[in-house]
Amino acid sequence: MATAERQEVKAVARWVRMSPRKARLVTEHIRGRSVPEARTVLAFTPRAAAREIEKVLRSAVANAEANHNLDGDQLVVSAAYVDEGPVMKRWRARARGRAVRIRKPTCHITVLLAERAGPATSAARKPAEAAEAKVPSEPKKTPKPRAKREAGKKEE
Repeated sequence: MATAERQEVKAVARWVRMSPRKARLVTEHIRGRSVPEARTVLAFTPRAAAREIEKVLRSAVANAEANHNLDGDQLVVSAAYVDEGPVMKRWRARARGRAVRIRKPTCHITVLLAERAGPATSAARKPAEAAEAKVPSEPKKTPKPRAKREAGKKEE
C-alpha cells in the first residue's frame, strides 16, 4: 500500500514594512487552522499585521485553486512563519547637532497550505457505522474521591 503524499501550496510576501515580532503574534493564531477558520480569525484581529497576513493567505488559496486544482475550503494552514527582512536605517536630527538612528524593519511572511488529513466529511463513513457511533453506551461508574477523603479525615 503506497502512502499518498500531501500536496503543499506556498505563498510569500517579501519586504513587508512591518516588524517581524508584531507579525509573528498574528501568525501564531492561524497556524494549524482550516482556511475558513483562519480567515475568520484574521478578519476579527485588530492588528495591522492581520491585513498583510490575510493577503498572503488569499494568495496561497488562489495558488492552490489555480495551479493544483484544490478546493480552498478543504485546506489547512500547515505552516505560517515570519522571517526578518533587511532593516532600513534612517537618521533624525536632534538637539545640539546630534543625530539618532531610526530603524525601519521589514519582514517576509510565508504561508504553507496542505490538504486536510482524513475524510473531508462524516458522510464518507457507512450509514451503519454512523448509527452505531450515535448509540450511547452504559454509563461508567466512577469512584467517589470525596467519600474516600472524608473517610480518611474521620480516622485522624
